[in-house]
Amino acid sequence: MKNFRISFLGLVFLSTLCLCQTPTNPFKSLHGVYADPKPYAYGQTFGQRKFSFEKDRWTLDFTLSLDPLGKMPVFSFRTFGRYEVLSPSKVVPGAFEAIFYEDKKFVTLHTKQKELVDAFGFTPCALEVGIEKDISETGCSVWAPVSVCNEDHDLLALTETGGIRFGERPRDNNMCKSENRPTSLTPSVERAN
Repeated sequence: MKNFRISFLGLVFLSTLCLCQTPTNPFKSLHGVYADPKPYAYGQTFGQRKFSFEKDRWTLDFTLSLDPLGKMPVFSFRTFGRYEVLSPSKVVPGAFEAIFYEDKKFVTLHTKQKELVDAFGFTPCALEVGIEKDISETGCSVWAPVSVCNEDHDLLALTETGGIRFGERPRDNNMCKSENRPTSLTPSVERAN
Protein backbone atom coordinates (compact mmCIF):
# COMPACT_ATOMS: atom_id res chain seq x y z
CA MET A 1 0.00 0.00 0.00
CA LYS A 2 2.88 2.32 0.86
CA ASN A 3 4.54 1.68 -2.54
CA PHE A 4 1.21 2.32 -4.29
CA ARG A 5 0.81 5.66 -2.49
CA ILE A 6 4.36 6.73 -3.44
CA SER A 7 3.82 5.63 -7.07
CA PHE A 8 0.48 7.44 -7.23
CA LEU A 9 1.99 10.63 -5.79
CA GLY A 10 4.87 10.33 -8.29
CA LEU A 11 2.39 10.07 -11.19
CA VAL A 12 0.47 13.12 -9.94
CA PHE A 13 3.74 15.08 -9.66
CA LEU A 14 4.88 14.05 -13.17
CA SER A 15 1.51 14.86 -14.74
CA THR A 16 1.60 18.28 -13.06
CA LEU A 17 5.05 18.89 -14.56
CA CYS A 18 3.78 17.91 -18.01
CA LEU A 19 0.80 20.26 -17.70
CA CYS A 20 3.02 23.15 -16.65
CA GLN A 21 5.31 22.70 -19.64
CA THR A 22 2.53 22.52 -22.24
CA PRO A 23 1.76 25.96 -23.71
CA THR A 24 -1.76 26.96 -22.78
CA ASN A 25 -4.20 27.82 -25.52
CA PRO A 26 -5.09 31.51 -25.04
CA PHE A 27 -7.95 31.21 -27.56
CA LYS A 28 -10.19 28.84 -25.58
CA SER A 29 -12.64 31.60 -24.59
CA LEU A 30 -12.35 33.87 -27.62
CA HIS A 31 -15.39 36.11 -27.99
CA GLY A 32 -16.26 39.58 -29.23
CA VAL A 33 -15.51 41.66 -32.30
CA TYR A 34 -11.98 42.35 -33.55
CA ALA A 35 -11.30 44.73 -36.44
CA ASP A 36 -8.46 46.44 -38.27
CA PRO A 37 -8.01 49.92 -36.78
CA LYS A 38 -7.36 51.10 -40.35
CA PRO A 39 -7.02 49.35 -43.72
CA TYR A 40 -3.70 47.55 -44.07
CA ALA A 41 -1.59 47.11 -47.20
CA TYR A 42 -2.71 43.99 -49.02
CA GLY A 43 -0.39 43.86 -52.01
CA GLN A 44 -1.09 47.04 -53.98
CA THR A 45 -4.54 47.32 -52.44
CA PHE A 46 -5.84 47.71 -48.88
CA GLY A 47 -7.84 45.27 -46.80
CA GLN A 48 -10.06 45.84 -43.81
CA ARG A 49 -11.19 42.88 -41.69
CA LYS A 50 -13.80 42.48 -38.99
CA PHE A 51 -13.91 39.18 -37.11
CA SER A 52 -16.72 38.21 -34.74
CA PHE A 53 -16.27 35.31 -32.30
CA GLU A 54 -18.86 33.64 -30.13
CA LYS A 55 -18.13 30.31 -28.45
CA ASP A 56 -16.79 28.07 -31.24
CA ARG A 57 -18.27 30.17 -34.09
CA TRP A 58 -16.68 32.90 -36.17
CA THR A 59 -17.64 35.38 -38.89
CA LEU A 60 -15.35 37.37 -41.17
CA ASP A 61 -16.33 40.54 -43.02
CA PHE A 62 -13.52 41.65 -45.36
CA THR A 63 -13.49 44.66 -47.69
CA LEU A 64 -10.79 45.31 -50.27
CA SER A 65 -10.20 48.90 -51.39
CA LEU A 66 -7.88 50.68 -53.79
CA ASP A 67 -6.97 53.42 -51.30
CA PRO A 68 -5.65 53.41 -47.72
CA LEU A 69 -8.75 55.21 -46.40
CA GLY A 70 -11.15 52.58 -47.73
CA LYS A 71 -13.12 55.12 -49.79
CA MET A 72 -12.66 53.20 -53.07
CA PRO A 73 -13.91 49.70 -52.22
CA VAL A 74 -13.79 47.01 -54.89
CA PHE A 75 -15.54 44.13 -53.12
CA SER A 76 -16.56 42.69 -49.76
CA PHE A 77 -16.33 39.04 -48.76
CA ARG A 78 -18.20 37.43 -45.87
CA THR A 79 -17.95 33.93 -44.47
CA PHE A 80 -18.81 32.14 -41.24
CA GLY A 81 -18.68 28.78 -39.52
CA ARG A 82 -17.08 26.88 -36.69
CA TYR A 83 -13.42 27.15 -35.77
CA GLU A 84 -10.93 25.21 -33.70
CA VAL A 85 -7.53 26.12 -32.35
CA LEU A 86 -5.07 23.26 -32.51
CA SER A 87 -1.48 23.18 -31.29
CA PRO A 88 1.30 25.74 -31.09
CA SER A 89 2.89 26.45 -34.49
CA LYS A 90 6.24 24.79 -35.10
CA VAL A 91 7.03 27.47 -37.72
CA VAL A 92 5.84 30.78 -36.22
CA PRO A 93 6.86 31.35 -32.58
CA GLY A 94 3.98 32.39 -30.32
CA ALA A 95 1.31 31.41 -32.88
CA PHE A 96 -1.19 28.56 -32.77
CA GLU A 97 -2.43 26.52 -35.71
CA ALA A 98 -6.16 26.85 -36.32
CA ILE A 99 -8.83 25.71 -38.75
CA PHE A 100 -11.65 28.05 -39.74
CA TYR A 101 -14.54 26.14 -41.29
CA GLU A 102 -16.64 28.00 -43.84
CA ASP A 103 -20.31 27.03 -43.88
CA LYS A 104 -21.18 29.77 -46.37
CA LYS A 105 -19.34 32.31 -48.55
CA PHE A 106 -20.68 35.60 -49.89
CA VAL A 107 -19.26 38.36 -52.08
CA THR A 108 -20.52 41.89 -52.80
CA LEU A 109 -19.18 43.93 -55.71
CA HIS A 110 -18.67 47.66 -55.01
CA THR A 111 -17.38 48.90 -58.37
CA LYS A 112 -18.81 49.29 -61.87
CA GLN A 113 -15.37 49.58 -63.49
CA LYS A 114 -15.23 46.73 -66.00
CA GLU A 115 -11.41 46.63 -65.92
CA LEU A 116 -11.45 46.01 -62.17
CA VAL A 117 -14.27 43.48 -62.40
CA ASP A 118 -12.27 41.59 -65.04
CA ALA A 119 -8.94 41.95 -63.20
CA PHE A 120 -10.37 40.42 -60.02
CA GLY A 121 -12.00 37.55 -61.95
CA PHE A 122 -15.57 38.58 -61.08
CA THR A 123 -16.99 38.66 -64.64
CA PRO A 124 -18.07 34.96 -64.69
CA CYS A 125 -19.70 35.36 -61.25
CA ALA A 126 -22.58 37.53 -62.54
CA LEU A 127 -22.36 39.94 -59.60
CA GLU A 128 -24.49 43.06 -59.26
CA VAL A 129 -23.04 46.17 -57.65
CA GLY A 130 -24.16 46.50 -54.04
CA ILE A 131 -25.94 43.11 -53.91
CA GLU A 132 -24.45 40.37 -51.75
CA LYS A 133 -24.32 37.03 -53.60
CA ASP A 134 -24.09 33.60 -52.01
CA ILE A 135 -21.16 31.87 -53.75
CA SER A 136 -21.12 28.83 -51.45
CA GLU A 137 -22.14 26.38 -54.20
CA THR A 138 -20.47 27.96 -57.22
CA GLY A 139 -17.38 29.69 -55.91
CA CYS A 140 -16.23 32.95 -57.48
CA SER A 141 -12.81 34.30 -58.47
CA VAL A 142 -10.28 33.06 -55.85
CA TRP A 143 -12.94 31.44 -53.63
CA ALA A 144 -13.65 27.78 -54.27
CA PRO A 145 -17.12 26.34 -53.62
CA VAL A 146 -17.72 25.10 -50.07
CA SER A 147 -17.89 21.53 -51.45
CA VAL A 148 -14.28 21.91 -52.68
CA CYS A 149 -12.83 24.02 -49.87
CA ASN A 150 -14.75 24.58 -46.66
CA GLU A 151 -11.81 25.22 -44.35
CA ASP A 152 -8.92 27.62 -43.96
CA HIS A 153 -5.79 26.29 -42.25
CA ASP A 154 -4.57 29.42 -40.52
CA LEU A 155 -2.51 30.80 -37.66
CA LEU A 156 -3.54 32.80 -34.59
CA ALA A 157 -1.34 34.81 -32.26
CA LEU A 158 -2.22 37.21 -29.43
CA THR A 159 -0.55 40.60 -29.17
CA GLU A 160 0.50 42.22 -25.90
CA THR A 161 -2.49 44.58 -26.20
CA GLY A 162 -5.01 41.74 -26.59
CA GLY A 163 -5.26 41.99 -30.37
CA ILE A 164 -5.18 38.97 -32.67
CA ARG A 165 -2.84 38.30 -35.56
CA PHE A 166 -3.79 35.86 -38.31
CA GLY A 167 -1.67 34.16 -40.95
CA GLU A 168 -0.68 36.10 -44.07
CA ARG A 169 -2.75 34.66 -46.91
CA PRO A 170 -0.91 33.28 -49.96
CA ARG A 171 -1.31 35.05 -53.31
CA ASP A 172 -3.63 32.34 -54.63
CA ASN A 173 -5.77 32.57 -51.44
CA ASN A 174 -5.60 28.77 -51.09
CA MET A 175 -5.40 27.68 -47.45
CA CYS A 176 -7.65 24.64 -47.99
CA LYS A 177 -5.04 22.14 -46.80
CA SER A 178 -2.71 22.10 -43.81
CA GLU A 179 0.37 22.25 -46.06
CA ASN A 180 -0.90 25.66 -47.27
CA ARG A 181 -0.95 27.09 -43.75
CA PRO A 182 0.73 30.56 -43.67
CA THR A 183 4.25 30.98 -42.34
CA SER A 184 4.00 34.65 -41.35
CA LEU A 185 1.45 36.88 -39.62
CA THR A 186 -0.67 39.88 -40.68
CA PRO A 187 -1.01 43.11 -38.71
CA SER A 188 -3.28 42.63 -35.71
CA VAL A 189 -7.01 43.18 -35.47
CA GLU A 190 -7.95 44.93 -32.23
CA ARG A 191 -10.87 44.39 -29.88
CA ALA A 192 -13.77 46.56 -31.05
CA ASN A 193 -16.22 45.83 -28.22
